[in-house]
Amino acid sequence: MKKKIVSMLLIIALCLGLTACVGNRDKGAKNPKVLKIYSLGDYFDPALIDEFEKETGIKVVLDNFDTNEEMYPVMTKGTVKYDVICASDYMIQKLLKKKLLAKLDYAKLPNYENIDQRYMKLASKFDKNNEYAIPHTWGVLGIMYNTKKIAKGEINSWNDLLNKKYDQQIVMPDSVRDNFAIALKAKGYSINTKKETELKKATEFLQNQRPLVYKYSNDAARDLAIGGSTDIAVVWNGEVLYSRDENSNLDFVVPKEGSEEFLDMWAIPANAEHKKNAEKWIDFMMRKKTALKNYKYLTYTIPNKAVIDEVSKDTDNEKYIFPDESIISKCESLMDLGTKYDDMYNKYWKKFKSN
Repeated sequence: MKKKIVSMLLIIALCLGLTACVGNRDKGAKNPKVLKIYSLGDYFDPALIDEFEKETGIKVVLDNFDTNEEMYPVMTKGTVKYDVICASDYMIQKLLKKKLLAKLDYAKLPNYENIDQRYMKLASKFDKNNEYAIPHTWGVLGIMYNTKKIAKGEINSWNDLLNKKYDQQIVMPDSVRDNFAIALKAKGYSINTKKETELKKATEFLQNQRPLVYKYSNDAARDLAIGGSTDIAVVWNGEVLYSRDENSNLDFVVPKEGSEEFLDMWAIPANAEHKKNAEKWIDFMMRKKTALKNYKYLTYTIPNKAVIDEVSKDTDNEKYIFPDESIISKCESLMDLGTKYDDMYNKYWKKFKSN
C-alpha cells in the first residue's frame, strides 16, 4: 500500500546484493539457513537484513512486488514457496479465504507484546482471532497542500477537491479502490459499498473533479507537491514527514468525512519451507530497537509501542503519524469484496477512465 519512492542507486545496490541469493532460490528449500521474503517494495531498512543475517546466520532472499494484485497470483500458484510475506489487510483476508496462510505460534513471537493492541484489534477485522498475521505498518489517506498558496485550514473536506479555484493543482491516486474511497467518503458512503447506486454517484464525483486534476499518479504526488508543481496532493500520512523536511510550507489533513486506512501485515504462507526462520524474522521486526530504526527509515506509522512513545515526544509531527482518534474513528479499511463486486468497481473505473 505504501508508495515510498526509492532512488535508482538504492534499487541497483539491492539488486546487486541479492542477485546471488535469488539465483540460488531452488537450492533454498534444502538449506535450513535461508529465509525467503516476499514483500511490498522498500518496506524496511535494508540495513536490517544485514543485522538479521549476522545475528542468526540465516541468509535472506528478498523478492518485492509493487501491488497486492501482483502478489496474489504468485501466492495462489505456489510455484515459488516463500517463508514470510508482507501484504495489505484486504489481501491477507483474501489469502485466508484460500487457506494459503499458516497459523502463527505466539510462543515463538515474544516481542508480540510490543505491538499496540489498537492495531491488533484492527487486524482482527481481516484475521478474526489474530491467528495468522501481525501488523507491520499503518497509514491513512489524506490531503497534503501548500500553505503558501492555500490558507491553513482552508481544506478540510474531500469535497474541497471539487473547488474550481484548484484547477490543475491536484494530484490524485491512480488506483481503483483509492479513488472510489475518496469519492464514496465525500458522498457519505462506505468505501466498501456494494450498492451500485452509490458507486454511480461516486463515479459522478470523479468525473466532475477530473478537469481540475493535474495528474493521476501513485508515485509522483509527493514530489510534485514538494517541488511546487502542484498545490494539492492526495497522499498517505507516511509521506508527510519527508515532504515537510523538503518543503516546510506543506501541511496535511485527514478530511472531516473520514478516509481510507490501511494495515500491512506479516504472515507465513501455508507452504513455507522455513517456518522457524520466518518466526525469527517476524519477532526480530517487532523488537523495539528494530521498529524504531525502521520508523526512522520509512517515516510510516509502525504500531510498535516504542515508536508510539518516540513519536509522542515529537509534538510537531505526532498529529501526522498518529492522527486524532476523533478522525480515525471515521476511517475504514478496504475489505475484500469478492469477484462480483470487484468487477462492478472495475466496470465503473473503466467507464470513468474512458471518458
